[in-house]
Amino acid sequence: MIELERKHSLPTRIFHWVNAVALGIMIWSGILIYWAHDVYEIRIFGRTILKFFPSWFYTNPLWQIDHRLAEGMAWHFSALWIFALNGLAYVIYTAASGEWKHLVPNLSTPRDALHVVLHDLGIRKEPLPRAKFNGAQRIAYTGVVMMGAGSILSGIAIYKPVQFDWLRSLLGGYEAARLIHFLLTLGYVAFFVIHISQVVKAGWNNFRAMIIGVEARPIEVPSVVVAPAAMREESNS
Repeated sequence: MIELERKHSLPTRIFHWVNAVALGIMIWSGILIYWAHDVYEIRIFGRTILKFFPSWFYTNPLWQIDHRLAEGMAWHFSALWIFALNGLAYVIYTAASGEWKHLVPNLSTPRDALHVVLHDLGIRKEPLPRAKFNGAQRIAYTGVVMMGAGSILSGIAIYKPVQFDWLRSLLGGYEAARLIHFLLTLGYVAFFVIHISQVVKAGWNNFRAMIIGVEARPIEVPSVVVAPAAMREESNS
C-alpha cells in the first residue's frame, strides 16, 4: 500500500521555486556584467596561463555574452529585489512556523552528514534514518541562506562603494568584496550541480514532493495467516 506523507508546505515550495528562478537570472546576468572586467585568471611568471572565461566563451553565437553590460545590470538589479525579498520572507516564515527545527544544524548534524556522504559513496550500507532533512541537507540549505546574505552584502559593497564605505571596509575593500561576490556565485553553481544530481538520484517521488507537497511512501501491511479448514475444525471441536 502507498501512504501520502506531507513533506513541504505551500509557502516553502513557493519560496523554493521563486528563489531558483531569481538566482538563475542573477547568475546569467552576472556573467554579462563580468564580461566588462574579467579580472580573474591564473598567472605564472607574469604570463596568463588560464582565464576563467576564455574569449570564445563570450563571443559564442549560441549566447553571445559580450557587449551586453547594460542589459546584464538591468536584469541583475531587477532579480536582486526578488531574490532578497523572497529570501527575507523565507527566513521569517521558517522562524515563525518552526520549520527551522528541521533545517538548522544541531550537535548531531556533522555525524549525520558524514553518514550521508559515506552512504552516497557506497561505503556505508545501512539505510539512512527517515527524516525531513538529513544532516548533509541541513548544512547545505542553511549554508545557502547564509551565502544569500553574503551575496547581497558584497553586491551592495561593490555597487555602491562610496555610499556604503563602511560595508566595503568591513569586507576588506572593493577587491575583496568583489572576490567574495564571485566566489559565492561559484558556490551557487556547485550547489546547483550537487542538488540536481541528488534530486535525480532520489527519483521522481522526491521531486514531486517539491511540487505538490506530499511524498508517496510504501507501508507494510501485516500479513494474515489463514489456517487450513482441517485445523480450524480441530480448534472448534
